[in-house]
Amino acid sequence: MKKKIIVAVTGASGAIYARLLLDKLQQLNSQIAEVAVVMSDNAKQVWQFELDNEDYTRYPYKFYAKNDFMAPFASGSAKFDTMIVIPCSMGTLGRIASGVSDDLIGRAADVILKERRNLILVARDMPLNLIHIRNMATVTEAGGIICPAVPSYYSKPQTVDEVALTVVNRVIDLMGLYDESYRWMSE
Repeated sequence: MKKKIIVAVTGASGAIYARLLLDKLQQLNSQIAEVAVVMSDNAKQVWQFELDNEDYTRYPYKFYAKNDFMAPFASGSAKFDTMIVIPCSMGTLGRIASGVSDDLIGRAADVILKERRNLILVARDMPLNLIHIRNMATVTEAGGIICPAVPSYYSKPQTVDEVALTVVNRVIDLMGLYDESYRWMSE
C-alpha cells in the first residue's frame, strides 16, 4: 500500500536534511501516494541562507501554509500514514510535546499521535538541556520517534551530502519505505 506522507520543515539549522529527504521521496515515488509539505517562515529563511537557493519551490508536492487548518492532514480522517519534521527545532518539539496546535505543524503532529500513526522528529540541536530531554521523552511516550540528526560514517561518506544522507536514509527506513542504501556489514 502506498504511503501518504507529511513533511514539515522548521527553522532549525539543517535545511540540507529536508532537501535530501524531498529528493529521496521523489526517487521513491512508486511507494508513495501523496506528499504534503508545510514549512515555517523560519524554515524558508534558513533554507535560503544555508543552501543559497529557494529550490524548495521546485518540488512537485502540494505545499500548505503554516496556518492552513483546512489542510487535509489537519484531520485524522485524511489517513496520512507518516509525518516527518525535518529538521525539528527544539521549539517545535516542545510545542508538540505539550500538545500545542498553534500552527499546522503542531496540529498535524497532534493528529498523527492521536491516530497512533508514525511521527518522526529529526531533532537538530545540541547540546540538549533537561527541558529538551523531557520533551523528547514525552513525545516518545506518546508514540513518536526522536531521530536526532546524527550522521553515521560506516559507509565512508565523502561529501557533505553523503554525510547528511546517512540521516535521511534512516528516516526512510523508519517510514517503512524500501530503499537501496548502505547496510551495515551487508555484502
